[in-house]
Amino acid sequence: MKAVVLAGGYATRLWPVTRHRPKMLLPVGETTVIDRVLSGLEADDRVDEVFLSTNERFAEDFREHIAAEGYGKARLSVEDTTEEDEKFGVVGALAQLVDREEVADEDLLVVAGDNLMDFDIAEFIDFFEAREAPTLAAYDVGSREKAKSYGLVDIEGEEVVDFQEKPDDPPSTLVSIACYAFPADAVRFGEYLAGDNNPDEPGWFIQWLVDREPVYAFSFDGAWYDIGTPDSYLEAIEWALEGESVVADSATVEDTAVGANVHVMEGATVRNADLERSVVFPGATVADGRVESSLVDSEADIRGLDLSGALVGSYTQIHQG
Repeated sequence: MKAVVLAGGYATRLWPVTRHRPKMLLPVGETTVIDRVLSGLEADDRVDEVFLSTNERFAEDFREHIAAEGYGKARLSVEDTTEEDEKFGVVGALAQLVDREEVADEDLLVVAGDNLMDFDIAEFIDFFEAREAPTLAAYDVGSREKAKSYGLVDIEGEEVVDFQEKPDDPPSTLVSIACYAFPADAVRFGEYLAGDNNPDEPGWFIQWLVDREPVYAFSFDGAWYDIGTPDSYLEAIEWALEGESVVADSATVEDTAVGANVHVMEGATVRNADLERSVVFPGATVADGRVESSLVDSEADIRGLDLSGALVGSYTQIHQG
């Protein structure tokens, strides 16, 4: 089995923090978003190769990360884009990868690299192999308003009987979470695109596939975070830290109240401040203020400010008082 980890987005909703770094390499506790996916694939002997699908802008970031972490299976597969408006769409990029890497004749696992999933990927592969049919992971988001943003899954038993991508009026709250497994004969991206179908979201392909062959849903409980916004990222950190906080050994924290769900990273300096539910990135300085539900990027220097819900870009300097 081959695996594809989707990491080609530009994460514009998290700018400026992700303006020059892929969101998949953002820290979540002691690891990163994408490491939770890659480590699971690395550990499963059924997966013999992992293609990390990304764009030209972030290719070097991922290349260095793969080497630093020592992943033996992972290698880059780079699409020819450097900006958001050049993207091929997820299905378009998958079709190109299948041709480029010549994996059309093998079972294929596809996982979004910004997925934080509270289940072992091996359980999902077990489920897929037992059914020998296209399989998706499904999660109850508990809110019809949230469900509007995802592919809605209607199941009878384990089989998907209907799939609606981003419905305006969802009748339920069970959604697909961008974790899929396809037998080799269901890797039909080229056929789908040849019919002038939507190349953007994989849910459109699943909707098309459900009308043509049996598709099954691996439903799970626990936690799931689609890390695309500042709030969803901070929610993921809350889940990972469980109310605790992480302060790097090389960070300087003095006369500061470090509250719950705080990550102060390497070389950061925090003095005479209150921190709550925030990330202070490497080399940043926070002094004489309060930072809550915020991200302070690398080498930023923030003094005399009370921040709430802020995204502070790298090398930003704001001094008040």
